[in-house]
Amino acid sequence: MNFLYCFYRYNYLFYLYYSYFSVRLAMAAKIIAVVNQKGGVGKTTITMQVAGALGKRSHKVLVIDSDPQATAVRWASSASDETPFPASVIDLSATGSKLPREARKFVDDYDYIVIDCPPAAESAAPQSALLIADIGLIPVIPSPPDLWGSVGIRQVIERMAAVNDLLQSRIVVNQCQPNTSLAREAIEILPEYGIPVAASILHQRTAYRQAAVFGGTVHDLGYKAAAAIKEVDALVDEVISCLR
Repeated sequence: MNFLYCFYRYNYLFYLYYSYFSVRLAMAAKIIAVVNQKGGVGKTTITMQVAGALGKRSHKVLVIDSDPQATAVRWASSASDETPFPASVIDLSATGSKLPREARKFVDDYDYIVIDCPPAAESAAPQSALLIADIGLIPVIPSPPDLWGSVGIRQVIERMAAVNDLLQSRIVVNQCQPNTSLAREAIEILPEYGIPVAASILHQRTAYRQAAVFGGTVHDLGYKAAAAIKEVDALVDEVISCLR
């Protein structure tokens, strides 16, 4: 039993290192992984808003949807032919642990690759995404149940950072209701998680839901979404600054 355990663990670690170095050697694009083991925290919203905002800044952007629910793919497909989503979106949810190998095919063709991960920190997709990412964004809703459900992702990030020494991470507060004491208290304890907290906060706004319905970003909604646009642009500026 001990021999088999050591054998399989050795092969797994070898695969991790091989995947990391094979992508890093070919890497041109900056890779952003959006991860959290908890569902419903807004991973796809942040993925599509960040990717779309980067695309509107004339960057060439690819979204990799690694979630079997394919929400990012459906989001982009909702866009009209006249105003397509400003980033390419592909479904690689079936690749699992082979995600680094498949992502390698695109690193020379894009400036940024944003990976939307499924809500399962221990599954192959989030770990594979973090293995090749320059930065991991962890959306968190500032409420106790959501914070409790997000604890495990820290251990996953720490494990992947032991292999990917370029990996940075940021907690992104999402769907925040600033006028509630519950949200304020939750935000105050976030630094205790041991992961840096992004200065940019996304609040609970109808503009984010409307953007999903029309297959775009909040930028497409114009002055009615001015506050949301400001939030997304601030988050994108912060991510770009981290990646320099």
